[in-house]
Amino acid sequence: MKIYNAQDTILGRLATTVAKDVMLGEEVHIINCEKAVISGRKVATVDNERTRRLRKGYPLKSAKFSRLPDRYVRRTIRGMLPWKFARGKEAFDRIHCHISVPVGLQDKISTAISLTKESKKKLPTLKYITVGEVCKQLGGRIS
Repeated sequence: MKIYNAQDTILGRLATTVAKDVMLGEEVHIINCEKAVISGRKVATVDNERTRRLRKGYPLKSAKFSRLPDRYVRRTIRGMLPWKFARGKEAFDRIHCHISVPVGLQDKISTAISLTKESKKKLPTLKYITVGEVCKQLGGRIS
């Protein structure tokens, strides 16, 4: 079991690393999902998400997008898995995302992996927004 700390980590880079691990059979827990970072202008990022949610045909059969940060991160990782096939579905079931640090993982927080090469410090500009802020602006409730 691997535990990743998503605080100040670029979401796409985190998602690729986690996708590789779960495809190899590891069970992965991601903590602090609301503090992961999406690079780009804040206004553009929120507008892209808003249009993505509004773009639907028949509402009962269209894609469902959650406004909770942990489910947002999990959905991003799903995009990097072959989730329509059996091995992708099994890999997707091995991903566990958490807002902040859950009680069951507090004793293992010292072993959490922080991806320093994929942190927001490596961005060439200061244009980024956290997943929690995106979800909050889309109407999600973050406790």
